Amino acid sequence: MATKRSKRASKASAARSKRKVRARATPTERRAQPKGVINAWEDDPSAGAQPSGGQVIQRPVPILRDAPFPIRIAHPASAPDAKPHPPGTAEFRYWTAAEALRRGADFWGALLPGISWEVGSILPVDLDFGTDLNAFYDREGLKFFHATAAGRTVFSGESPDIVCHELGHAILDSFKPQLFDAASIEVAAFHESFGDMSALLSALQLPSVREGVLAETGGVLGRSSRLSRLAEQLGWAIRQSVPSAVEPDCLRNAVNTLFYRDPDTLPTMAPGTSLSSEPHSFSRVFTGAFFEGLAGMLATTDAKDEAALLQVSQDIAAILIQGIRAASVVPTFFSQVAATMLGVAASQFSAQGYEVALRSGFVRHGVLPPAMALAATRARVPRRTEAVAATPTEPKTLPMLHLSVAEYGLGIPSIVVYAAAEPKRLEVAGAALAVGAAPSPGEDQAAKSFFEDLLRRGRLKVAKPGKPGAEIMRSSAASTHETHTHELRREGGQMVLRRVRIDCGHACC
Repeated sequence: MATKRSKRASKASAARSKRKVRARATPTERRAQPKGVINAWEDDPSAGAQPSGGQVIQRPVPILRDAPFPIRIAHPASAPDAKPHPPGTAEFRYWTAAEALRRGADFWGALLPGISWEVGSILPVDLDFGTDLNAFYDREGLKFFHATAAGRTVFSGESPDIVCHELGHAILDSFKPQLFDAASIEVAAFHESFGDMSALLSALQLPSVREGVLAETGGVLGRSSRLSRLAEQLGWAIRQSVPSAVEPDCLRNAVNTLFYRDPDTLPTMAPGTSLSSEPHSFSRVFTGAFFEGLAGMLATTDAKDEAALLQVSQDIAAILIQGIRAASVVPTFFSQVAATMLGVAASQFSAQGYEVALRSGFVRHGVLPPAMALAATRARVPRRTEAVAATPTEPKTLPMLHLSVAEYGLGIPSIVVYAAAEPKRLEVAGAALAVGAAPSPGEDQAAKSFFEDLLRRGRLKVAKPGKPGAEIMRSSAASTHETHTHELRREGGQMVLRRVRIDCGHACC
C-alpha cells in the first residue's frame, strides 16, 4: 500500500512540475521578440502615499499590431524611438501604455482563440483624449486623459492598471457583446469588475509582480497589497478634489469585505468606503469574491511560489471566461457567472481542488448563498471546445422591452431598452442578508431601476428633449468633452436607450 501511495505521489509531483513548466512561458514570452527593450511601469505610477514613484522595469519592445487582438495607438500618431526613456516623458508614457496593452491582449488572446475586437479588426487607442481624471472604452476604441491635481499632472494612460482595465472592457465586449447595452445595474457592474480582474490578471503575467506580491504578503495573497490596490495614482488625484469619492489608498481594492445586496436596496451614490448601486462601486463585490477565490486557489498548491501563482492566474482566467460565456444575461448576473464558474472548476479542474476555494469566495461575499453554491458544482457546463464552437451563433443583442418613462418629464411616453431577459440556465441568485437567496427582480423592474440610476447620476443624454431641463446635470462633469454613458436615440420611430461608452470616472460624480 505504501508503494502505491509513493507511486501516486511521484506521478502527482511530475504532473505539477509539467504544469509549472507550461505556466512559466506566457504568451508574450513565447512570441518572437524584436531586439531591444523599453522602460515601463510595473503596475502603476504610484507607490504607497506618493502620487508618483512606482517601480520601473525593462520589457521587450511590444509589437502592437501582432495577433492576437491587434492594437493601433492612433494618438500620438507616430511611435517614439523604441528604447528606454526616463519616466515623466511623453516617450516613456507611450511605451509603458504599449507594453501594458500588448501584455493584456496576449494574455486574453491565448484564452480566446479566433475572437476579434467588436470594434473591428484592430483596436484604436488615444493616449491623451483631453482633460479629465478618466478613461473609457466606446465601440470606437480606448481613450485616456490627463489632468492636474495638487500641482501634478496625471495621465490615466500611463498606468498599466488603468490601461489593462479599459482593455478588459474591449475584451469582454469582443466575446459577450450583448452585455454592452444591457439595462441592468448588475450587468454594468460586472463589466467594471471584469476590467479590474483584467488589470489584476494581466499584472500577474509579470514575474517581478508575482515575486513582489508574494514577498509583500508573506505568501498570503488575500492580504491587501500592491496587486490588490488598483490605480493608486488616479485614486490619489481624485481624492485631492473629492476626498470621499474613492478608497483611501487607491481607486479600488480587490481585498474587501463587501457583501452582496440587491442593487435596488442601495443608494445611487455613496462614499468610496461604502457600497452603492453605481457600477464601479457595486463591482467590488464580485471582484472581492474573485480575488479571494484566486488567493484560495494559490493556497491549494504545494509550492505557493511565483510559478504556482502564474499557473492559478491562468487557470482562474480560463474558468472565468467559460463562466461568462455560458452565463445567462439576467438581472442577477453575478450569481449566474459565479455558479457557472463553480461548475467549470468542479468538472474541469477537480484534480487541483479549485472549486472549494472559489465557492468560499463567492459565499463569503454573498454572490451565492451556501446551498446554491454547493448545488452549482453539480451543474453541467459546456466544455471548452463546445463553448468555442457555440460562440458564432450567440445573439449579439438582448430581448427588447418597452418601458414607460412618462413620469420623468422627458417629453416621451415610453422608450425601448435591451433587457437582461435571457432564459435562466441556472436557478441562482445573490444571497439574502438573513437566510437563502435574495429575491430576483424581474427584467422590467431591473431596467427601470437602471434607467432611474442613470438619471440620478446625470449619465443620460436625450437627443432633442421634449422639455427644457429634463436632463440631470453633473457639476463635476468635464467641460472639454461629453461624459454621459447613455443616450436616447430615435431608431425606427421609437426612442431606444443606447450605451455610448463605459468609463472609469469615479463613482460619486
